[in-house]
Amino acid sequence: MATPHTMFGAPRPKRRLRLFGLLLIVLVGVWGYGLFVFVGMIPHQTTNVERTTDAIVVLTGGSDRLKEGLTLLTDKKAKKLFVSGVYRGNDVRRLLEIQQRSPADLLCCISLGYNATSTAGNAIETTGWIKSQNYRSLRLVTANYHMPRSLLEFSHLMPALEIIPHAVFPAQFKRAQWWLWPGTATLIISEYTKYIVASARRKMEKLWGILINGSPAP
Repeated sequence: MATPHTMFGAPRPKRRLRLFGLLLIVLVGVWGYGLFVFVGMIPHQTTNVERTTDAIVVLTGGSDRLKEGLTLLTDKKAKKLFVSGVYRGNDVRRLLEIQQRSPADLLCCISLGYNATSTAGNAIETTGWIKSQNYRSLRLVTANYHMPRSLLEFSHLMPALEIIPHAVFPAQFKRAQWWLWPGTATLIISEYTKYIVASARRKMEKLWGILINGSPAP
């Protein structure tokens, strides 16, 4: 004699469990695909090195970034250098001394921003400075793994500005076969997660602007 289970299929709890499992597999697949797409966005070499811009912008977070920014300024790749996210108490002379540079040569062409404590903050701080200088282009200097999120934040606030990415390459970051290096893999996953959050935040702001004002939020 047929039972309710055989007549009407698997019990609902089992169906729900199967659907949940299937959904989880799909989500993990999408997340994994997105992760590899994100890795492809991480620069593996520096481009447009000979191009000059109005400004060079360095995001603090590693000594190699500032060193590269100072080298670009010395090579006259821009009119001025702006360092965003500097710790309170540091001034231009102190930073130049740390990098063993002559203050007399570069002091006039460097500005520091002290307010930023995040990548979004870097973008806000830099936007104010760029507008005050009436500049139309900048070379953005940061670590290669940090570049995708930085470009996302900067392009959102300054869509009309020409932004040239200029990545530096930390020795401890192993982009090739990154999945074999736990430290690099952890860093990439962290940056990927932050990139997703930043992207979602920008999309929500755009949607909110359309709902409230009839146009995207600035």
